Amino acid sequence: MFRMRSSLLSLAVCAVLIGCASVHNVPVNVPLAAGEPQNAKTGFNTAADMDDVVVGLSFSGGGTRAAAFSFGVLQAMDKMPVHGAAGSMLERINFVSGVSGGSVTAAYFGLKKRAALADFRERFLVRNAEEGLQTSLTLGTIGRAFSGGVNDSVGFTNWLDAHLFDGATLGQFGTDGGPQVWINASDIYNRVPFVFGATAFTAICSDLSRYPISNAVAASAAVPLAFAPAVVQAFPGSCDDPLPRWIARAAADRNAPPMLNTYAKAIMRYRDGKVPFIKLLDGGLVDNYGISGFTIERQSSETAYGPMTPRQAVKLRRALFLVVDAKAGISGDWVRSVEGPSGIDLIKAAVDTTMDASVGSSYAAFDQTMSDWQTSLVRWRCGLSAAERTRYGARPGWNCRDLKFFIGRLGFDQLDPARAALLEAVPSRFHLPPQQVDEVIAAGRDVLRVSPVFKAFAASM
Repeated sequence: MFRMRSSLLSLAVCAVLIGCASVHNVPVNVPLAAGEPQNAKTGFNTAADMDDVVVGLSFSGGGTRAAAFSFGVLQAMDKMPVHGAAGSMLERINFVSGVSGGSVTAAYFGLKKRAALADFRERFLVRNAEEGLQTSLTLGTIGRAFSGGVNDSVGFTNWLDAHLFDGATLGQFGTDGGPQVWINASDIYNRVPFVFGATAFTAICSDLSRYPISNAVAASAAVPLAFAPAVVQAFPGSCDDPLPRWIARAAADRNAPPMLNTYAKAIMRYRDGKVPFIKLLDGGLVDNYGISGFTIERQSSETAYGPMTPRQAVKLRRALFLVVDAKAGISGDWVRSVEGPSGIDLIKAAVDTTMDASVGSSYAAFDQTMSDWQTSLVRWRCGLSAAERTRYGARPGWNCRDLKFFIGRLGFDQLDPARAALLEAVPSRFHLPPQQVDEVIAAGRDVLRVSPVFKAFAASM
């Protein structure tokens, strides 16, 4: 009897102080129906009429701060004409990638294209996207935090649907010539990026086209403890769509690039049914720049020109890849004493350290991969026979060496130091004062204008 009373008392204390009920999210993805076509490939825009210019943007994490900064960059691109062509630089964007706060901008721009510039500020940036969410860790919420997360994803997902995405699904990206879109989360079991795209969804036999955009964005922004992990269910054995050949090859190759090798192994675990429920948190945990998808897309190619087609590779002259980095500055005063950090400060410091460490390695891998790709493309182009050049659409006077990639990063630190310090102090939240939002938007416009990489790219065209 005493033992039973002790157990009941322990359960009561657990319920009050820690919380024993699990906080979790229910998967919303659905299996591919029999006879349905395979998930459409996502990645570099492979439209037959692709221009001789490719532009890719990647928006980092950082809550509304990141969303506003990337929005300012898009505004600036819309004001920049393209020499000798109609329209602005904005209409040259072929693909966008986003993490956490940056995924909101990436998804909305991918869905609405230029029309997104008209109402994104009012529909999202100056709104309180934290409505109905528990945003602080207290005695009343600590139990939920350690039982999965203070919030499940339902409240944030519903808010995004009601105020921004209106029930749109991933299948609506790129349906009328818009850019390809990557939304990035972190698979916390395999410790790899989870890109909401054809490769992962084909591996789990799930229908990518029916997955809600709001759920993908909420998964990308699921900060540990603040949110319970988003869950995507695998349906092993329910489809026979083959995985790309490079998956098995990269998983077995001990000398493959580390990012490619670990990602390929994760994809194989999905298909084999070893991970029936994929748990996702903030994409910034493994790649706060959202560029792993770019890197994997190129590293997995079996040709010098992939993931483009030979005709696109012959036509291409200029490529611009920009990382829009809304990273916050260093904060906290616990370095002034022997004690600390502890509690929330310790958790925040650990997460910030993880994210900052990931961006350096992911950017270095991306930069090297793009540089190697340019070299490979030039070598391949210059090795084409006259017949191959004709077959792939080379025009008279075509120069096989007329190809240049421009790789760069746009960050607060590229503005004057005083202004940068103020911007870096803006908190990583989804609710900011309108004045602060507008300051960050203006910074996005200004940093693109002063970017030496962007100016060199524009001049080269």
